[in-house]
Amino acid sequence: MDQAAVLRQLELADRSESPRLGGMARSHGVVIVSQHYWAYAGVDGSLKEGAMPQAPRALRAVPFARGLVRLAASLSPLFKRTGVARGRERIFLIVAILAPLALVFTPHWFGLIAGGLTTFALLAWLLRGRTLYLHGAEHRSIAAAEERRLLDTWSGVARPSRFSLRCGTNFAALLMPVAVFGGRFWPLPATAFTPLVVSVLALALTMELWLLVQGSRRLARVVLLPGLGLQRITTREPELDETRVALTAVASVLRRETAHL
Repeated sequence: MDQAAVLRQLELADRSESPRLGGMARSHGVVIVSQHYWAYAGVDGSLKEGAMPQAPRALRAVPFARGLVRLAASLSPLFKRTGVARGRERIFLIVAILAPLALVFTPHWFGLIAGGLTTFALLAWLLRGRTLYLHGAEHRSIAAAEERRLLDTWSGVARPSRFSLRCGTNFAALLMPVAVFGGRFWPLPATAFTPLVVSVLALALTMELWLLVQGSRRLARVVLLPGLGLQRITTREPELDETRVALTAVASVLRRETAHL
């Protein structure tokens, strides 16, 4: 999309209610997702577009399973062959995600060392380049869509918050105590597979809590307060050109969502 097309789409979106959007920041661009589509806008002016996977309707209604399905779908722009991650990067991410599951079958001391190294490598990957600033731009652009101030945000007249209740940082902050509590008070006899089962159940339960608190902004602000605090570390105040990168991805997704209706 050229700039004129982006501005036309932002103007149209300001006149109507936008679908719920999410996203993720990368080192040189921003991914914005809706229920049906995703778009990646790069700081170099590039734009990639794709469709989000759709789970069976019946599965999306099953408690606990629906959360895991949503979580898997949110990562699809990274792992699809036509997605935003390159081959080696996809391999690295797959290893980083699966490593904690594999480490539950190793000796405790080895698991601690390998887990620490994996976490350090993943954090270094997440925070490289301009990621923190583009993370703030991602939140700002989504807030602009919800507040119908997309054009004003593009021009710099409006500066919606760079903090978001739906940020993955909030989810991670919520997951940690759930996982620790589940591991400590697991009621069944421990086996070699117990850590794996606890990890999966913690993810599923946290997603259910996540969906619950999203229904009330007042409740969300209380429950997700630790995550909002962490966003002061995981986001930085974006420059206007970085916000425009995120808004370009927003315009791409909204254009296709409008055509989908």
